[in-house]
Amino acid sequence: MATSAVIVPHHIAIVMDGNGRWAKKRLLPRIAGHKQGVDALSDCVKACLERGVRVLTVFAFSSENWNRPSDEVSGLMDLLVLALAKQVPRLNANGVQLHFIGDRQRLSNKVQAGLLEAELNTAGNQRLIFNVCFNYGGRWDIAQAAQKLASRGEAITEQSLDRALALAHVPDPDLLIRTGGELRISNFMLWQAAYSELYFSDRLWPEFEAATLDEAIAAYSARERRFGKTSAQLGTPQMVSNENAA
Repeated sequence: MATSAVIVPHHIAIVMDGNGRWAKKRLLPRIAGHKQGVDALSDCVKACLERGVRVLTVFAFSSENWNRPSDEVSGLMDLLVLALAKQVPRLNANGVQLHFIGDRQRLSNKVQAGLLEAELNTAGNQRLIFNVCFNYGGRWDIAQAAQKLASRGEAITEQSLDRALALAHVPDPDLLIRTGGELRISNFMLWQAAYSELYFSDRLWPEFEAATLDEAIAAYSARERRFGKTSAQLGTPQMVSNENAA
């Protein structure tokens, strides 16, 4: 019996949860978990490139994460600067276009400059669009889009709001993955995830491997995406794939 081909999502979004718990299990400081999480993210980007994913969006730092202990927040900012220096040349060489999504006003001038430089250096790449949501929240995104339209005197409609969102440069995610065993999306891409397929993994983010990604893609591939229609209307029991490029 022939098996159906695996349908690779055009756009994968990930809530990378579990860094702190990974470190705690090993009696390490929480920042050690975040460092290991950066390595897991690097491997995930490589796996997405190999599998033909065209857009990857990750939740790196939420607007609520400022409420964490000050030493952890400071460590995360330092880690971001180090990761930029180490990872951006590699990403650039592999055709990855970087975007940092979120409110940059609370970030230091050094961090803001680093983010902008990384975006400019990779702007011409087309193999994978990699969105890193940093100081981001789904509610913030919708609010800033509405404020932008209001300041222009534009009518607020679904279409105009969609175009004003911070992730308007990419299509909505086909598959949203959350690691760490929690069953919620935690203010991530609230508007864009309206019709995303959700996949929850018990693995802590530092333990996320290519095989875990493949499990999520296999689960996605087995589902039927109807977007409000019936199976009969689609005319096939198989899922429809998103073939529109960003």
